[in-house]
Order: sequence, then C-alpha cells, then structure tokens
Amino acid sequence: MSVSHPSGASDAARRDALAGRLFEATLGAFDLLAVQLGLELGLYAALRDRGPLTPLELASRAGIAARYAREWLEHQAVGGLLDVVARADDPDARRYALPAGHADVLLDPENPSTMAPMPLVLLAATRAWPDLLAAYRTGGGVDWNTYPLISEAQEAANRPVFRHLLAQEWLPAIPDVHERLLAGGARVADVASGGGWSSIAMGRAYPGIEVHGLDLDAEAVARATAKAQAAGLADRVTFHVVDAQDHGLDGTFDLVTVFEAVHDMARPAEVLAAARRLLAPGGTVLVMDEKVAETFTAPGDEIERLMYGYSLFFCLANGLADPPSVGTGTVMRPATLRAYAEAAGFAEVTVLPIEHDVFRFYRLDP
Repeated sequence: MSVSHPSGASDAARRDALAGRLFEATLGAFDLLAVQLGLELGLYAALRDRGPLTPLELASRAGIAARYAREWLEHQAVGGLLDVVARADDPDARRYALPAGHADVLLDPENPSTMAPMPLVLLAATRAWPDLLAAYRTGGGVDWNTYPLISEAQEAANRPVFRHLLAQEWLPAIPDVHERLLAGGARVADVASGGGWSSIAMGRAYPGIEVHGLDLDAEAVARATAKAQAAGLADRVTFHVVDAQDHGLDGTFDLVTVFEAVHDMARPAEVLAAARRLLAPGGTVLVMDEKVAETFTAPGDEIERLMYGYSLFFCLANGLADPPSVGTGTVMRPATLRAYAEAAGFAEVTVLPIEHDVFRFYRLDP
C-alpha cells in the first residue's frame, strides 16, 4: 500500500532525515554537557580572564587534571566553541582562546544572548527521570522541587529579558500602566515571583513604586530577598511566602503581574480570580506566557517544538502534582488563557501588541 506524506517525501527520505536529525541532536546534547563542565569547573572563565591557554595552563588555573583539560579543549575547538590560536604538533603546546562573542553567550548572566542556563534544563530532566517515568505510568505529577536545578535555570534564563526588556519595552507599550508607575505611589503584586528578577526590574526602573513578590516557594523567596538587598531595593521590593489566594492584601494593588507561571498552575482560574481580587479600583492584571501557535499545527515551528519539550519533561508533570489539576502544560494557547480569565471573572482579555519571539502578553481587566 502506498503511503502519502504531507511533505511529499518518500519513506526512505523521511527515515534518513530523522536519522540525521537525531544524530545532530546527539551532538547538541554532548555540547550542552560539555558547556556545563566548562561552566562548573571555571574553564571558560579562566580562558576569558587569562587566555589564550595551553592544556597545562588551563589545568593549573582551574584546578583540574591536565589530561581532562586537553580533551575538553580539543572537543571545544573541534566543535567551534573555542579557537586554536597557536597550533603545534605537541597537543600540550597548543593554545586555545575563548572568542569574545562566545563569552557573552556563556559567561554574562545579563546578556540577552546568554544560553548558559540550557545545560541545567537537560540535567534537571535526567535527574528527575525515575519520578517522571512513574508519573507517566500513573497519571500523577512531579513537583517542581523534585527537579534539581530547574528553578535556577528558569531564573537565569529570564534574568536578561527582565533586565533589558520589562521596563524598557514591555511596560512602556501599555501607556496607562507605564504612566501610573512613573507617577509614583503605585503598588505592584508580582504573583509567582520566583527568584525575583521581574520584581527587581520593576523596582529598579520605577523608583516611586512598591513591589511585593508573592510565591509559595520559601527557597525562591529567600533567593529573591537576597537579590533585592544586593540591588539596594529591599525598602521597596519585598518578597513573601504566601498563597496568592490567602494573604489579606485584596484591593490594594494598581498592577498585578504573572510572568510565565499560569500554564504551570493546577487551578489557574482560581489563581487568576485571586489576582483580580488583589486589584485596587482601576487596576489591571498583566500575564506573560509562552508564545505558542494559536492552534495546533503539525509539523510545528522551533518555538512550538521547544515548548512541547518543556511541557513533556517539566510543566505538565509539575501542574499535575497538585490535584485536582486542569493539566494545562506549557503549550497554553490564547483561547485557553482567555477561558481561564473569563472563568476568573475578568470582563476583558486583550492580547497586547508586544513583539517577542518567545513570550505573549495578555491584559486582563475586571
């Protein structure tokens, strides 16, 4: 029987393409793990600060064994992550350098090009693998705290976008909200504030406002509090271990934000209803979540593939860890968010004209 494929490709061509794709994926996985070695062991930092270096020099600077240093350097050079700047027949005499642009990607946590958190995502999934397999078999969930490193990875991935875009582009694109924050005296509730970078970015940009980060994760709140203190904002940016539905703060905030969190919630309509109750008269809720396609389409683009990957290994399982759960997953389409907001009692839901490759922005008005 002849099988017709949407792409028009033959079975053999599709087979070969898949084999090639998985081979490239294997190379990518090795690259991520090798990058994590370079980050944890301080190899990239040594090359940036003291390079170019030979394997023996790198081993001495970073405190690792020389034979491992040589193998790592050769792997990185073969893959194009490092440059060989002094070639020699003796492998221990070669000198390796970290290109300046690569240092931006690997070593600058506030650079918009950073990809340093990505290896942590892979490691977090593999370390939680037994729990994830059990969840798939039983229909249960995997709590966020079961994944080592995932909170740190998410915080690190979002840090540069909050630092460079939240108050510089995104909030100014909502003129009435931006003007209210600039006027001073406004109160902001950052629901599911996590490690606090969004709260800190708002507090830094609008010196007359007060920001309260609300989160259930005590460890995240502790990290966020330390960051606010280090930034000199502890008098105006504070964090609380609190359930968004039980806090005694209703009716006191001009703006409530929920950044990249609604799709993880077991009962998002209930949390959005709690966010609505937080609002003072004239206040609004801003939701940022993943910019997935508006409808399911297969094959999908790279962003859709990325979000389904996050959903398979993290977000769906986390959402199902707190039953009863609607089980949204990472791929929360606009119609789904709209339904949650309407169930929460919001009268108007607007997709905002803010352009970003990964995130979509919603304004929810009572």
